[in-house]
Amino acid sequence: MIFQDFVYFDIWDAVESGLYYAIVGFYFLIFAYFLLMRFRTSKKLYWFYFSLLFLFLAIGRVFFIVYNFYAPELDVTMSNLELLGLMMILYRFATFFTWMGISCLMGVFGTLILSPIAENENSEKGVKRFLRQKNVKITLKICLIVFPIIVGILALTLSDALFMDPDLRDKYNPLFELDLTFFGYPTGRFVLNFILLPLMVLVIPFLFVYLALKTFGVLRRSYALNAIGFFIYFTGRITQGLLGGFPHVRAILPPLLILLSLLIIVIANNYEQLR
Repeated sequence: MIFQDFVYFDIWDAVESGLYYAIVGFYFLIFAYFLLMRFRTSKKLYWFYFSLLFLFLAIGRVFFIVYNFYAPELDVTMSNLELLGLMMILYRFATFFTWMGISCLMGVFGTLILSPIAENENSEKGVKRFLRQKNVKITLKICLIVFPIIVGILALTLSDALFMDPDLRDKYNPLFELDLTFFGYPTGRFVLNFILLPLMVLVIPFLFVYLALKTFGVLRRSYALNAIGFFIYFTGRITQGLLGGFPHVRAILPPLLILLSLLIIVIANNYEQLR
């Protein structure tokens, strides 16, 4: 049997991990395309942020693949405490690189929302005119990029009690005390996954919807496809967490949604060539 040397890794894990391998490969291809074909020729920071986004997502996903599928198999060769420590290291690095990707996503957001526009800029008053000042725009862009980096560093350095999966604690070290829990999650994990992450990422598809409504022609179609792609992407990420009790569906549906979303995002950013 193919899986006779594995304790936990079954056929559905093989299907799911294989699809995530495809996603990682797609991430790297998109990174290379946006960096070499878009940023290299245009020198626009938008494409630089967009390319690095997929690079960091690829690195983070590799750590998550090892964390979810392969590290648990080491419990026959490592003590429970050693394995638990290894899995927390994998989780921390996966989370760190994911937040580096979110930092790049905020760079995209800042570039789009704070880009210079309009000849009638001088006619604007109040808050709008204040936000159009060059120094203010630069400061806001820096803050948008730096905040996720700080969150990623905190995920690397804060106590295990804030981030450990309760299921891992129960399995490998039942006596370990987690920080105050919310809905079964320790404080840090709850804040990262259910407060900060949605606030930072859900703004992106809505921004593309807003831009699609404000523009025309090819640009409108590009923004609309980006919005659809990111909505599907985040739907895939959300369903991955919601389908824990349905391993067969979880192995197929979330990664296929993510692959579909990546295809749409690529088409959206090449619409002028493909139309």
